[in-house]
Amino acid sequence: MLNSLAALLLFLLLLLSGLQAAEGVWPLPQRVSSSAEPVPLNPQDFSFDYARHSAAQQGCSVLDSAFNRYFALIFPEYTSANAALSSSEATTFRLEVSVTRDDCESYPAADSSEGYRLSVSEGKASLNAETVWGALRGLETFSQLVYEDEFGKFFLNKTEIEDFPRFQYRGMLLDTSRHYLPVQALLKTLDAMAYSKLNVFHWHIVDDPSFPYQCSTFPDLSNKGAFHPMTHIYTQLDVSRVISHARLRGIRVLPEFDSPGHTRSWGRGRSDLLTPCYSGAIPSGTFGPVNPASPSTFHFMARLYKEVSSVFPDSYIHLGGDEVDFTCWKSNPDVRAFMKKMGFGRDFTKLESFYMESIVNITAALNKTPIVWQDVFDYHERVSTPQQMMPVDSLSVVEVWKEGCYLCEVRRVTKAGLRVILASPWYLDQPGPTHDWARYYTVRPLDFKGTEEQKKLVIGGEVCMWGEYVDATNLSPRLWPRASAAAERLWSDEKLTSSVERAAPRLQEFRCKLLRRGIQAEPLYIGHCRHEYQGV
Repeated sequence: MLNSLAALLLFLLLLLSGLQAAEGVWPLPQRVSSSAEPVPLNPQDFSFDYARHSAAQQGCSVLDSAFNRYFALIFPEYTSANAALSSSEATTFRLEVSVTRDDCESYPAADSSEGYRLSVSEGKASLNAETVWGALRGLETFSQLVYEDEFGKFFLNKTEIEDFPRFQYRGMLLDTSRHYLPVQALLKTLDAMAYSKLNVFHWHIVDDPSFPYQCSTFPDLSNKGAFHPMTHIYTQLDVSRVISHARLRGIRVLPEFDSPGHTRSWGRGRSDLLTPCYSGAIPSGTFGPVNPASPSTFHFMARLYKEVSSVFPDSYIHLGGDEVDFTCWKSNPDVRAFMKKMGFGRDFTKLESFYMESIVNITAALNKTPIVWQDVFDYHERVSTPQQMMPVDSLSVVEVWKEGCYLCEVRRVTKAGLRVILASPWYLDQPGPTHDWARYYTVRPLDFKGTEEQKKLVIGGEVCMWGEYVDATNLSPRLWPRASAAAERLWSDEKLTSSVERAAPRLQEFRCKLLRRGIQAEPLYIGHCRHEYQGV
């Protein structure tokens, strides 16, 4: 009698945990149907495999790597030599993966499909996607569907999922100038991004404090501009390693070389680049933004961006353009003379617009699509009449970051026919309690008055981790799981994820998954995870 009761209780526990597993995928898929009946899963009899009709087969770098990676994530304590990828017909549970396009050796792009269909039944599962990038998202979902009982046994539920992202651009900005972040910290962050289905690493690689990018064309930029020319730089090999790691996780690497402001570190290795500031008629010995009055400036920028474009394969590049202080420009007699020659009068916003248009043209000639901070749009809008307006596809993409009514800004930019990336409500660098994840979760990117065509111009958003108070010691806890709250907002159906109360237990469970995978994610509230973080 007792044995029968114990068996019944165990079965009920498995049913409950199975339901939680099916509903516990983060971010929430678009459509899910799941049975409560648990299906046993044995690591020794489990394998990934390519479907016979798949365009990609064994040897596909993206999927072969993912199969090995996800086998270890699903069965972290399983150390047998049994391969994750197997064609053995004796395997009792197989996940067959099929893609319709063989893009195994390419890079994820702005228009890459990430949709997938996942079907789990007794003894087998199938994952179908148009691209390997969609297959990666489906593998992440499958890994989260697997759960473990108190005795170390693994289970899965019969499940049907159809999923795709709500927004194409789901990014994360890391600032590696104010504090240098070791390559290993970047790779760990890319791993966690993949777990949350974020797909763009916006690498704010240089800024005022330091220039850690080791430039082959201009070596002195890092030799003199980095915190240390040997230990606090990103070599070409480092950058290649980051890009490769990201590619295998379906993540684009988008570099930002912000100018004309935020360039103090550039001047240490390039003495003629910045604007000399004046005190009256005498140089003060200090320097301001990049000097737009000097022809050598644009020769330098053309050569720099030519290298950057060859190193970073993504078709997009971030040109910055924010927070330009005009004080030094105003003091410099050569700049004032240049403005008079150009007919700018005393309007330094016109000078800023002239500089940014020149940089946009340089990168456009390199077949790169520019992204700029919203300041560039603000200045451009202020100085232009509709007849003089720079062509819409020149500015292309505007990142909205300023505080205040960010939806008003989104509406204003989309009304001009430009695409938008929303960052304003997702600045995570400021300290705060982890339960403030709800304010990131309740952001509504399309909740502005505008036409459907305008709303289609909002291509996504990104969380931003600026580096004033963040280095490798506190990067992960400050990012996670708060960044995951924004990730679900950018991936999932807004109507299905409108409740903070319903999301909280799922995010708590996802935080526990992050801990088990070695990500130092902060706690949401009182409680515990079965597998606490062990500090490795």
